[in-house]
Amino acid sequence: MADLTNMVIPRHVALILDGNGRWAKRRGLPRTMGHKEGCKTVEKTVEIAARLGIDYLTVYGFSTENWKRSVEEVGALMQLFRYYMVRLLKIAKENNVRVRMIGDRRRFDQDIIDGINRLEEETKENTGLTFVIAVNYGGRDEIVRAVGKLLRDRKDEVPITEELFASYLDTAGMPDPDLLIRTSGELRLSNYLLWQLAYTEIYVTDCLWPDFNQEELEKAIVQYNNRERRFGKA
Repeated sequence: MADLTNMVIPRHVALILDGNGRWAKRRGLPRTMGHKEGCKTVEKTVEIAARLGIDYLTVYGFSTENWKRSVEEVGALMQLFRYYMVRLLKIAKENNVRVRMIGDRRRFDQDIIDGINRLEEETKENTGLTFVIAVNYGGRDEIVRAVGKLLRDRKDEVPITEELFASYLDTAGMPDPDLLIRTSGELRLSNYLLWQLAYTEIYVTDCLWPDFNQEELEKAIVQYNNRERRFGKA
């Protein structure tokens, strides 16, 4: 394990959970088994992040593009999501974690929408880590929805500033991520938090998501501390 003494712990860590399918394929298992193992890793990562003092942890759970996968895989993911929401509620209560969902939840079946609403309602008073799950989420879709809401609300000539626009995003009230971690070695953003990642430090690891652990998270934090964040300054 890395020695994080005297290191700056990023306030907000965003994760792209990549590699579930490849993890399963290497073991001769169906893709659904990779997703199940990936959910277990999410649970462990939430607990680790809370212990390390991270304030916000945002994970890319299901993108707007994931609907294009096979009917069988999407169906399996929805069933896994139903099961996982029950597990997550228990974990959140045990670890003083507040759960928040971002994305357009309207496309889900009503029981899933009800489960999301229950998670948010029953954890809203928790004061520890805020765990954010992006479901039916796409960065471009978020921006388009924000523009629509802004245009509907705008009744005067108040200038549109970055701060005003950000207040219409799904992440309103949250700090932008300090650190983005992507597993499985892929070098792209995949339509994730396009507005919010403008000055985020990016860390990519070849580790497949189901194998991600505390050591991998600490490696990313060490790398984060070795960088100079200038936010566009010379």
